[in-house]
Amino acid sequence: MNKVILMGRLTRDPEVRYSQGENPLAIARYTLAVDRRQSRSEEQTADFITCVAFGRAGEFAERYFRKGIKIAVSGRIQTGSYTNRDGVKVYTTEVVVDDQEFAESKNASAGNEGGYAVSSRPEPAGAGDGFMNIPDGIDEELPFN
Repeated sequence: MNKVILMGRLTRDPEVRYSQGENPLAIARYTLAVDRRQSRSEEQTADFITCVAFGRAGEFAERYFRKGIKIAVSGRIQTGSYTNRDGVKVYTTEVVVDDQEFAESKNASAGNEGGYAVSSRPEPAGAGDGFMNIPDGIDEELPFN
């Protein structure tokens, strides 16, 4: 089984490209800084893990993810290799994203470098039952069906 779950902060805004062809496919690449578990005597360290999201997940990352936000990602590890311009073989490891989501509220991340704004619209008021009222007419902008 090849399954990975990560939680960390984006080190920079995602880099998004689109494939060529009749139906262009979004390909978003971003790096997560994931804290390592540590003992009290050790200095805090992090791993920097490259993630790649395709299609709608790539479009979502392009639209909503910004440097500094905390996200949770699940997917699979993929390895590969290529020969660079100097003729040296380079090995790669990245997480191919199956699912990605915010791991903290917008208010909690506002104090972090590169805080984000999901929408320029005012936030809808809560309904009092734990659910948010979604204004009419924004069905096309929601990142899910």
